[in-house]
Amino acid sequence: MRNIPQNRISERALIVWKTSAAISSMIGWIITIAVLVLTIVFDWTFWIFGVLVVLCVIESILSIFILPKLKWKRWRYEVHEHEIDLQRGVFIVKRTIIPMNRVQHVDTQQGPLLRKHHLATVMISTAATIHEIPALDLEEADQLRDSISRLARVDEDDV
Repeated sequence: MRNIPQNRISERALIVWKTSAAISSMIGWIITIAVLVLTIVFDWTFWIFGVLVVLCVIESILSIFILPKLKWKRWRYEVHEHEIDLQRGVFIVKRTIIPMNRVQHVDTQQGPLLRKHHLATVMISTAATIHEIPALDLEEADQLRDSISRLARVDEDDV
């Protein structure tokens, strides 16, 4: 049995994920407030509004305070000479091994939240799909991108 990957993503990922979840939760709260207004205007029963409030509270607590910490604890990666080992997931832990000879190109990506916290995501493209290692320190992401690119190129030359 293979050991779990040793490298973790940046702990600042928690701030980014919590901020993103808070922004997403605001949409649910806006819909809930709209339902309250419609309930008052059209004299609907208030139980619909009550159910939406309970759902929004549960969703907000889970997505902002609980899931980011669990997600961060499970996210691990390791780059070996011939493969990239990724582990992620909250309730279902998913393990992916990407052979270096399947890597077509490697990119780094930054959205506004990642840029604000000096983080980047490494995107690893294969013929089948794109894998990502999220929320790495900017310098670490650049080094990892270059390292994977170099190893993938060497692996192709060996074939």
